[in-house]
Amino acid sequence: MLQTEYERRGQRERYRARVRHMAAAVGVAAVVAVLVAVRNAPEARAAGGTASQASSGTLFGFGSQQVREELEATKGQLDLANAQLERLNAVVRLSGQYHIGADLAGSVYDIAIAEGIEPELGFRLVKAESDFNEHATSSVGALGLTQMMPATAQFFVPGITHEALYQRETNLRVGFRYLRTLVRENHGDLNLALLVYNRGEGAVDLSVAQGRDPSNGYEREVTKGYKGTGVIN
Repeated sequence: MLQTEYERRGQRERYRARVRHMAAAVGVAAVVAVLVAVRNAPEARAAGGTASQASSGTLFGFGSQQVREELEATKGQLDLANAQLERLNAVVRLSGQYHIGADLAGSVYDIAIAEGIEPELGFRLVKAESDFNEHATSSVGALGLTQMMPATAQFFVPGITHEALYQRETNLRVGFRYLRTLVRENHGDLNLALLVYNRGEGAVDLSVAQGRDPSNGYEREVTKGYKGTGVIN
């Protein structure tokens, strides 16, 4: 069932709230780190010996090595929080742009990255292939979000069933992995890779062998306004 605009707006607001809460959590973590430092300072000074020893080997009662380790740990936590915030912002934006649920947008985003495809291209591909219909079936038997042909899917997941290709995560993984493979096989030529994805390798090769332009307009539809390279190195 298609979601109403009211439901989509509610999902976007919930994601924005999560972003705000994440930012607040980062600030709380920093405050906690300071409080822990203050609490432990007397003990560190007591164990540090004379003032001259403390000044040469410690900083405010902490060993310099300990300070460096704690700073590195805090930096790692901040980097992780920033990455999570970036992901949430992107998912909210793409959910609204393509008028789909945030859960589906999150799956497309995460799996595209996992399979080495730039998320924007992943969304464009799914839009062109199935309009985000997980149960889409073409007249020639292509299935699911990325409209994978069962025979092609077998190369990537031997024994995969038709039912599995209607499953969101399985279909996205196989489709994006196939596209990544085509980009690599065509030496980074994204347009040619998309044409092979859409028309099939045999049809594209025949057109090229006959000296004809293999384009059917599909690659232009997918890449219109797109500035990326298609893949994540």
